[in-house]
Amino acid sequence: MKNALIITLVLASSCWLFAQEKKAPTPFSATAHSNVSYGPHKANLLDIWIAEGEGPHPLHVYIHGGGWIGGDKTRKGNPEKAWLAKGISYAAINYRHTPEASLPAPVHDAARAIQFIRSKAKEWKVDKNRICLSGGSAGACTSMWLLCHDDLADPEAKDPVLRESTRVSGAAVAGGQVSIDPMQIEPWLGPMVLQHRMINMAVGEPTIEGALKNYEKHKTLFVEFSSYNHVSKDDPPLFMSYGGDMTLPSKSAGHGIHHPVYGVKMKEKADRLGMECHLLIGKGTVSKSKKYKSANDFIEAILLDKK
Repeated sequence: MKNALIITLVLASSCWLFAQEKKAPTPFSATAHSNVSYGPHKANLLDIWIAEGEGPHPLHVYIHGGGWIGGDKTRKGNPEKAWLAKGISYAAINYRHTPEASLPAPVHDAARAIQFIRSKAKEWKVDKNRICLSGGSAGACTSMWLLCHDDLADPEAKDPVLRESTRVSGAAVAGGQVSIDPMQIEPWLGPMVLQHRMINMAVGEPTIEGALKNYEKHKTLFVEFSSYNHVSKDDPPLFMSYGGDMTLPSKSAGHGIHHPVYGVKMKEKADRLGMECHLLIGKGTVSKSKKYKSANDFIEAILLDKK
């Protein structure tokens, strides 16, 4: 009888604990939507995790890198968990790559993704006024372009998605190119930067020799999709981080395309014009922000209004 009573109590306790676990969601629980189509092309897909609670919630949008040549929205380590725990929703997007569709395709796809998310703001409980971007390399390049560019919203568009704003609250980027214009970046970084395929493939040229030979043909695209050319005083805050190797000229294509001088040039212009800009180089050994220790600190401050 005694053993039977103990077993009964253990089972009852286990059932109660199970019920409590089901009743109380973990801090990471969320409504998730995978591979949602945000545009007409097969690459126009996004994932979104919607934070628990009534909302509306601030949103962190990740744009992957890969030189606009490759890459994918999938990330290791489930980074959305940390943001969901803070009440911040998280999204990651795919876009067309330049071997199939050169500029403006990759960047305009990302712009449409932001517009599409805003068009679903009520359903997905998104705060339209608190959207922060992040990304590395080409994802950083795109993020900075969206941050600094004039709003692409078209109030007269037949497509309701295109009536939505492309403006965001901030961007935290890593190893980003503030210019893709070969005539601008070679003097900054030396000839090796032009050996990275991102530059020529951006305008649909198989080789850098072709891109340079036909520079006048492609100049408008090179200039337009360089965020450095769009900086103004009223742009939202920017946080940039880079590795610490300041060697010039750049030593390789990979070193050149992610060189810290990009950040130096961007911050110099931002400071001159009055745009808030933070620069972290070499994890703070070369340059650091007086306000934020990391990109995550910056994103949290922007989205939770802790500035």
